[in-house]
Amino acid sequence: MYSAAFRLAFDETLGYEGGYSNDPDDAGGETKYGISKRSYPNVDIKNLNRDEAKAIYYKDFWMDLRLDEIRGDVAAEIFDTAVNMGRSTAIRFAQIACNYLGTRLVEDGQMGNYTITALQAKQHLASDLLKILNALQLSRYVTLVQENPSQQKFALGWLRRIQVTPT
Repeated sequence: MYSAAFRLAFDETLGYEGGYSNDPDDAGGETKYGISKRSYPNVDIKNLNRDEAKAIYYKDFWMDLRLDEIRGDVAAEIFDTAVNMGRSTAIRFAQIACNYLGTRLVEDGQMGNYTITALQAKQHLASDLLKILNALQLSRYVTLVQENPSQQKFALGWLRRIQVTPT
């Protein structure tokens, strides 16, 4: 049922996401596997199992963002950012990255045909796209901690999501 690219992305992202948590400093509130009660008020978060989380992520993130239409490693990065920062932020980051590499997209946070086409056209620049996506993600983390020092306790976990390729 699930594509190989989704299964890999899901497993990687769940490696960053913890089990059950209800930390008052976490903007997501009650969460498990990165699924928050605020986003899914009708889900029993505490008793959510891995297969249920996988189904949510597949339908509401992977399929909704049309990530099977994008190269695996770039799709996985967009997926992880969407899980951690929200879908529109992840899409906007992808649009900014494409624009940085010479495309002219409206940075509206919507995964439309132009954005999909731009990402497909930049497949040969996947490593460059990944660098930009990770830089944007890191910049957002730094800003979050600067704006709200209570978020410092999450900084190291967020930093683990940033992929660094040795030179």
